[in-house]
Amino acid sequence: MITKHRETTRPLAPHRSREHFLPFARPLIEEDEITAVVETIRSGWLTMGPKTHEFERAFADRIGSTHAIAVNSATAALHLALEAIGLQPGDEVITTPYTFAATAAVVRYFDARPVLVDVRPDDLNIDPERIEDAITGRTRAIMPVHIAGQPCAMDEIVAVAARHGLRVIEDAAHALPTRYCGRTIGTIGDMTAFSFYATKNLTTGEGGMVTTENAQLAERIRLMRLHGISKDAWKRYTAEGSWFYEIEAPGYKYNMTDVAATIGLCQLAKLDAMTARRAAIAARYTAAFTACDALETPWVNPDGEHAWHLYLLRLHLDALPLDRAEVITELTARNIGTSVHFIPLHLHPYYRDREGYEPSAFPVAYAEYRRVISLPIYAAMTDQDADDVIDAVLDVVQLGRR
Repeated sequence: MITKHRETTRPLAPHRSREHFLPFARPLIEEDEITAVVETIRSGWLTMGPKTHEFERAFADRIGSTHAIAVNSATAALHLALEAIGLQPGDEVITTPYTFAATAAVVRYFDARPVLVDVRPDDLNIDPERIEDAITGRTRAIMPVHIAGQPCAMDEIVAVAARHGLRVIEDAAHALPTRYCGRTIGTIGDMTAFSFYATKNLTTGEGGMVTTENAQLAERIRLMRLHGISKDAWKRYTAEGSWFYEIEAPGYKYNMTDVAATIGLCQLAKLDAMTARRAAIAARYTAAFTACDALETPWVNPDGEHAWHLYLLRLHLDALPLDRAEVITELTARNIGTSVHFIPLHLHPYYRDREGYEPSAFPVAYAEYRRVISLPIYAAMTDQDADDVIDAVLDVVQLGRR
């Protein structure tokens, strides 16, 4: 059962505070996105069309993948990837408890079973040394999640999958543009799902993408994202199109719109700059927090390049009289927004009750969840914003020692 944290009700001690609230996340939307969206709206083509296909080509080029298929969310991307491998009721997919709801939910869409494997304490990614013990005759795929933008140990995961004839479907909702051992995430597993939600490193408002090197898988995903109707059916409203189409499978309504893709094209053009800004903020935080014995800064894998979707600060609670909930309350009082990533899946009623999980079932995920706080980190932040976060965190730590 999820531990009920108490919220502090005592008067706050004197402290420094921003004048205005700093939200936990905010997209960097500038005049180029606004102008481009207006042009797309004036073109009369709002739903999936030429801009969506342009975005797919540009994204594939940026990642270095052969195929990129745009959809309306990362959840849709994961769902379509599992459908493309023919997941069936009773099958199993190995993944991590330290993730968002969608990762396991898409497995349940097929009446299949998500099999959870604990994470490593350093990067909070799935522990590849534990995967093999979780494989059964019903296992069809491994679904690693690149938490916060830090790459999983993909060489080890791919090797396990190859030994057992399993597919690797990467949940890269946080991992744009993450690299692992010189390779870009999106080119390693059988398929990779990206998210373009409003808080992500690249946003289209709502949206997602599937990348793959496998032409057969790509063709199936393209078919199923739009009602299972025949190839290039979107062109039926153009001069080169035809009114005739055929339904080849009972597909889904998962297509991206041209309005969303237009935002994505603008965002993609400045992805490197936005990533550099996130990295600079992360470096600023780490430099300020490293010397504080009550705080643990994120470990960075030397074999990868972190996308810094999240900055996961961990508290040494034995060095603080405040619990995690009280720290969050104090930061909010200082006008600093925060979040927690994530409440592990096995603590939520659906999975807890269905599988009979105790909190200790995945001890690393449970222990680290209880002491982690996600700090604001996004390209729209100024140096002063970052310094305000630093001042607030250090002030709260000192408050606990007064």
